[in-house]
Amino acid sequence: MAGHDAGTQHQFTGFQKYFNAYSITGRRNYVLATYAGIASILLYFKLRPKKTTPPAITGQK
Repeated sequence: MAGHDAGTQHQFTGFQKYFNAYSITGRRNYVLATYAGIASILLYFKLRPKKTTPPAITGQK
Protein backbone atom coordinates (compact mmCIF):
# COMPACT_ATOMS: atom_id res chain seq x y z
CA MET A 1 0.00 0.00 0.00
CA ALA A 2 1.15 3.51 -0.70
CA GLY A 3 1.41 6.17 1.94
CA HIS A 4 3.35 7.01 5.04
CA ASP A 5 3.05 4.77 8.07
CA ALA A 6 2.37 6.86 11.17
CA GLY A 7 4.76 4.96 13.41
CA THR A 8 2.84 1.72 13.90
CA GLN A 9 5.75 -0.45 12.81
CA HIS A 10 8.36 1.43 14.85
CA GLN A 11 8.87 0.58 18.51
CA PHE A 12 11.00 3.33 19.98
CA THR A 13 12.40 3.38 23.49
CA GLY A 14 14.00 6.07 25.60
CA PHE A 15 14.58 9.47 24.04
CA GLN A 16 13.34 8.36 20.62
CA LYS A 17 9.98 7.41 22.08
CA TYR A 18 9.16 11.09 22.65
CA PHE A 19 11.19 12.74 19.86
CA ASN A 20 10.84 11.03 16.47
CA ALA A 21 9.85 11.98 12.95
CA TYR A 22 7.42 9.12 12.44
CA SER A 23 4.58 10.03 14.77
CA ILE A 24 2.52 13.17 15.22
CA THR A 25 3.36 13.21 18.93
CA GLY A 26 7.10 13.01 18.23
CA ARG A 27 6.97 15.85 15.76
CA ARG A 28 4.88 17.94 18.14
CA ASN A 29 7.45 17.42 20.89
CA TYR A 30 10.21 18.70 18.59
CA VAL A 31 8.17 21.83 17.90
CA LEU A 32 7.43 22.41 21.59
CA ALA A 33 11.09 21.94 22.52
CA THR A 34 12.11 24.43 19.83
CA TYR A 35 9.60 27.01 21.05
CA ALA A 36 10.71 26.50 24.66
CA GLY A 37 14.36 26.97 23.67
CA ILE A 38 13.66 30.17 21.78
CA ALA A 39 11.51 31.52 24.63
CA SER A 40 14.20 30.75 27.21
CA ILE A 41 16.85 32.57 25.15
CA LEU A 42 14.59 35.60 24.77
CA LEU A 43 13.79 35.63 28.49
CA TYR A 44 17.47 35.35 29.38
CA PHE A 45 18.40 38.41 27.35
CA LYS A 46 15.35 40.35 28.52
CA LEU A 47 15.78 39.65 32.24
CA ARG A 48 19.55 39.69 32.65
CA PRO A 49 20.91 42.58 34.70
CA LYS A 50 21.94 45.64 32.77
CA LYS A 51 25.61 46.56 32.86
CA THR A 52 26.26 49.89 34.57
CA THR A 53 29.18 52.02 33.49
CA PRO A 54 31.50 53.27 36.24
CA PRO A 55 31.64 57.02 36.82
CA ALA A 56 34.20 58.84 34.69
CA ILE A 57 37.52 59.65 36.32
CA THR A 58 37.93 63.43 36.18
CA GLY A 59 41.32 63.78 37.90
CA GLN A 60 40.03 66.03 40.71
CA LYS A 61 41.85 65.96 44.06
